[in-house]
Amino acid sequence: MVLTLVIASGVLAPAAPQTTAPAKSSFAATIAALSEPGGFFDTDNLISNERSYLHVLPDLAARKVTGGAYIGVGPDQNFSYMAQIRPAIAFMVDIRRDNLLLHLLFKSLFALSRTRVEYLAWLTGRPAPSPLTGWEAKPIEAITAYIEGAPALTAAQLGGLRTRVREAIAATGVPLSDADRATIDRFHGRFIADGLSLQFNSTGRAPQMGYPTLRDLLLERDSAGVPRNFLVAEGGFQFLKDLQARDLVIPVVGNLSGAGALAAIGKFLTQRNEKLSAFYASNVEFYLFRESTFGQFVSNLERIPRAPHAVIIRSVFGGGGVRPLPGYLSSSMLQPVQQLLDGYPRGQFRQYFELTVAR
Repeated sequence: MVLTLVIASGVLAPAAPQTTAPAKSSFAATIAALSEPGGFFDTDNLISNERSYLHVLPDLAARKVTGGAYIGVGPDQNFSYMAQIRPAIAFMVDIRRDNLLLHLLFKSLFALSRTRVEYLAWLTGRPAPSPLTGWEAKPIEAITAYIEGAPALTAAQLGGLRTRVREAIAATGVPLSDADRATIDRFHGRFIADGLSLQFNSTGRAPQMGYPTLRDLLLERDSAGVPRNFLVAEGGFQFLKDLQARDLVIPVVGNLSGAGALAAIGKFLTQRNEKLSAFYASNVEFYLFRESTFGQFVSNLERIPRAPHAVIIRSVFGGGGVRPLPGYLSSSMLQPVQQLLDGYPRGQFRQYFELTVAR
């Protein structure tokens, strides 16, 4: 079975980054070497609840944040940052092993999909349009309209898709238990059942009023009013598909303030002569302050080689010094990594409020 399909006629993939991919047989070993024991967080986190996630993209461009290594937490909002930054390698770090399993699902769908419309169709359990010719140029609004109007796959078709997904995941070599495979099936099942109406969920609680749907996230715009999700343009999708195919999007189980994962990633990047360009921390720092472990995160960050322009991308909901825009529950912002590392030893950024007003 060929897992990475031929790119559809007329779709041009971007030039491949220069970083050499880990050997296929080493992908699972790399994950194991970089990961540490997992922990618990009470969300499914299948999609983001940060509707403001794209607002920082013009600022990223203005600061010339590009290339290098990318580190991020959580699900696929990372892909939209990566589609702009075009890193040579990326690490998806999360305390929950479930996030690793979710990224294996995404990896399999990149492998099975020739174009972005096919990716979204397989993710939500819809048939891809036939023929695919011409879809590479269609706007995201046309793609979402197609998905919402398409019939669900038949039971036989859905069974075939799930078989191909399982085979693609097995081909990564990552050892999985029956429970892991059941979790991946359950995650995919949620995307299929809810489609573009899927929302972020916390354990035992309904989605909070104002949480975006998958549809909202796909159609969201940056602070300049430009659609910027990674499925907006074929070039961004093909860049990510290539990065995934070369095993350069590496899911890691790790606590940002833990003793293992970030330190191991720092050593890994040093050995590869690669430097951090962007670190998407979401609102994890809020919880690190609450647990009095933010200082350990700063120490871990210090151990990662970084470019002069490297930034932290963060999202702020409550307890910070910013007020979200009307219609948004969160605000997204950037801070130079070096500013944090220089200021913390001098007594700055010792409260979450101070962190969220930094620029």
